Amino acid sequence: MFKLRYSSTSPFVRKVRVVALETGQDKDIELIKTVTADPTCDIGKDNPLNKVPALVLEDGSSLYDSHVICEFLDARHSGARIFPATGPARWTALRQEALANGMADAGVLRMMENRRPANEQSPAWIVRQKLKMDQGLDQLEREALAFAKGFDIGLLTIAIVLDYFDFRFKAEDWRKGRPNLTKWHEAISERPSLKSTLPFE
Repeated sequence: MFKLRYSSTSPFVRKVRVVALETGQDKDIELIKTVTADPTCDIGKDNPLNKVPALVLEDGSSLYDSHVICEFLDARHSGARIFPATGPARWTALRQEALANGMADAGVLRMMENRRPANEQSPAWIVRQKLKMDQGLDQLEREALAFAKGFDIGLLTIAIVLDYFDFRFKAEDWRKGRPNLTKWHEAISERPSLKSTLPFE
């Protein structure tokens, strides 16, 4: 039995949970709710960066970050791979994962900055993070018609970051002016692993 240090609102934790479900390993993982902002939190013993997710293995060692944990889980099962084999499909999936991860990072940083006292916030920093989010969305709109019909690490990370934007920045409506991405997101959102792991407070 593995232990996953998690937060229900983290898009990076959600990646791990989706891969665990898709590969039939969710029952092998005990979820340990972790509040990294709590000064008494002991996440540092499992991830010295004080971040979730961290996957604690049976021997007490741990893996982090989300990409490493997802690839570890993908290597443990015998079904269809979440990480494509070497070749063009692999590099496309990894590039898409990197883009969606960067967009999620920008969203998290922007949200955290918005939570600081108004007199301590940096408007320029907030604008920079929003630009990354918007440019990423525009790139995904350009690519959406060519998205593979399968389900790999790139596509699942894209679906997750779009859901995260709905969760944290709903009023901005990322769908406006992005019909191809909207249509793709509607279809992939019917996947059970995504439905059952939607973020919540």
